[in-house]
Order: sequence, then structure tokens, then C-alpha cells
Amino acid sequence: MDDTHRAEFRELLAQHRESVLRARQRSDEDLSDLASARSAATADDEHDPEGATLSDEWSRLAGLDAEAERELIAIDEAFARLDNDTYGVCAGCGKRIPVARLRIRPTATMCVECASRR
Repeated sequence: MDDTHRAEFRELLAQHRESVLRARQRSDEDLSDLASARSAATADDEHDPEGATLSDEWSRLAGLDAEAERELIAIDEAFARLDNDTYGVCAGCGKRIPVARLRIRPTATMCVECASRR
């Protein structure tokens, strides 16, 4: 990978990291608000006629937080691959991952063909 593409992907990964961190902060704030609501609510939120229960919302937000954590790990791993010159090399077949794929999914570790076999 040439220096121009390397710089482009560093910037893409940095932007993606910031976006994930902002989303994670929002979900953490929502979880905090929900924790307050749960402590103020009745113990029987499973029969709330207003729609989704507090428990359902808690599960949804916790899932978003876990997904953000996985994405941050993938971003950090992509930065490490950039540093050791393995970024853009398919972990499945060893061929170059097309730049177009990396622009769409900068944390990709496999080419489309290998990823589709998974």
C-alpha cells in the first residue's frame, strides 16, 4: 500500500473512531438515564402498557454499547495493521483487499470472496 492510501485510511479510521466514540457516549448517557428511570419505576416493568419495557430498552442499549466496543477494537487492530504494513492484506487468502472495499469498510480483514465464505 502506498503512502497516499495509508494516509487516507488513517484519516478514515480516525473519523470512524470518533464517530463510534460519540455514539458510545450517547448510549452510555442513555443507559445512565435509564438506570435512573429503572430505580424510580415500579418493580413490575414487564407489564408496562406504554410499549417496550425498561428491561428491553436496557438490553438494546447494552447491545449498542457492546457493538461499539467491538468496533473500537476492530479500529485499533486496523491501526496496528497499518503500522506493521499488513493493512489491506486479506487474512483468508493473502491477496490485496481492493481499495474500494477498504473505503467502504476500513476495518475489513478479508476480501469480499473470503468474507462471503465465512
